[in-house]
Amino acid sequence: MNVGPRVLVVEDEVKLAALLCEYLRAAGYEPRVAEDGPSALQSVAAEPPAAVLLDLNLPGLDGMEVCRRIRRDSAVPILMLTARADEIDRILGLEIGADDYLCKPYSPREVVARVRALLRRSQGRMTGVAAAPGPELGGFAVDDAGQRAWWRGRVLPLTPIEWRLLRTLMQQPGRVYSRAQLLDAIHADFRDVSDRAVDSHVKNLRRKLQAAVPGGDCIASVYGVGYRLDLPADEGSATSGL
Repeated sequence: MNVGPRVLVVEDEVKLAALLCEYLRAAGYEPRVAEDGPSALQSVAAEPPAAVLLDLNLPGLDGMEVCRRIRRDSAVPILMLTARADEIDRILGLEIGADDYLCKPYSPREVVARVRALLRRSQGRMTGVAAAPGPELGGFAVDDAGQRAWWRGRVLPLTPIEWRLLRTLMQQPGRVYSRAQLLDAIHADFRDVSDRAVDSHVKNLRRKLQAAVPGGDCIASVYGVGYRLDLPADEGSATSGL
């Protein structure tokens, strides 16, 4: 019997967790439940899931800290489920690495649809299946099907949102993209998200590029406008296939 992708539901409300599992199972997924922060981290480490549904108000460790710790070692897609509707909470969740969020009350059907979208974007990247990098641009290469990116053959550990952000900037290096344009690119299916979320994602992407790319501060801020990608100086002659 084929088993679908494993989805970890981190929720301490037993009835709500059971309802989410019911809908996920009906959609072909294999749900697992963790009722507190520590057990969620333990489950991710023991049996890495394809996606995580993460409530913010958890015993032991809250969802923000759980998300932060997961992101230290994993790029697994995280859908944050929260009763906190304030913009600052949504921005903070995205800044520490969540890929999407839903505010309570939400429809279980929408949760499943969001999970499906996250897994579609991360397919290939999360499975660990090798894929050949595409044509290089300034040392970078991307795989659209698997939504992965490389620097000189080394896979960059990007979340789906960070991948879409880098992919957009790579389309026209040197061009300044406004925050609104980048927001449209990285949150094509989104709703009420502040431009500040773009700044958070750029911050996270910069940190990862700086760790992987020599002189890797290649995303430039243009005051009052947005961001552009400046290719490393010694790679300017690379062939573009993007």
